[in-house]
Amino acid sequence: MSKRLKNKIAIITGASKGIGKGIARVFAQEGAKLLLVARNEKDLLNTAKELQQYSADINIFSADISSNNDMKKMAAICFGKYGRIDILCQNAGIFPSRRITDMDETDWDHVHNTNLKGTFFSIKACLPVMQQQHYGRIVLISSITGPRVGNPGLAHYGASKAGMNGFMKTAALEFAEHNITINAVEPGNILTEGMAGLGEKYIHAQEQAIPLKKLGLPEDIGYATAFLASDEARYITGQSIIVDGGQILPEW
Repeated sequence: MSKRLKNKIAIITGASKGIGKGIARVFAQEGAKLLLVARNEKDLLNTAKELQQYSADINIFSADISSNNDMKKMAAICFGKYGRIDILCQNAGIFPSRRITDMDETDWDHVHNTNLKGTFFSIKACLPVMQQQHYGRIVLISSITGPRVGNPGLAHYGASKAGMNGFMKTAALEFAEHNITINAVEPGNILTEGMAGLGEKYIHAQEQAIPLKKLGLPEDIGYATAFLASDEARYITGQSIIVDGGQILPEW
């Protein structure tokens, strides 16, 4: 690794498993000091233990991203520990499947409170520190579902992810004067614990729809995120990178 994030202070939400864990692994290898955030403290402790092999400076905080108070506490803890917040990776999100005909207001609000409102809360909490230090890198983990494609059963999820991308564009304009960039990564099908639980038959079917004929790994999202969080991407803002093995390319 190039240590492109050496001594940078990074908050990663949804860091206890899946894509968030892969991002945390790449960030640790790149030399960042991490505050890992998720709801399940036991899973966070296990992730932090796994990452000790990289000699990274790691702290954890159990929080619900849909809680404004939790996000304020998250930012305060990070600033109190390190005196800075250089990077916020907003990865936390949920994707329960429910067709529109069966969906009710509670289903809709549950997804949007976490994915979209949680994005607003986490950014809003970290923004004063980033403005004060006149530096910040914000990376949202969006999705190809919503901004690029549809998926039956995920209308609420797709709307929340499209909303994240829309929020990002205006935020990029508002934050630019403070030397804060905000970008997004749009994953396709990634081999997480949740995906593995769907079985080999399902995974094989997904692979056949991907030109590279394989699912991505959480670290693949981590590599793209690390680039956008680094000073190599200092002149990029309001943009998104699709990491999907070419899934959305075929006309058919």
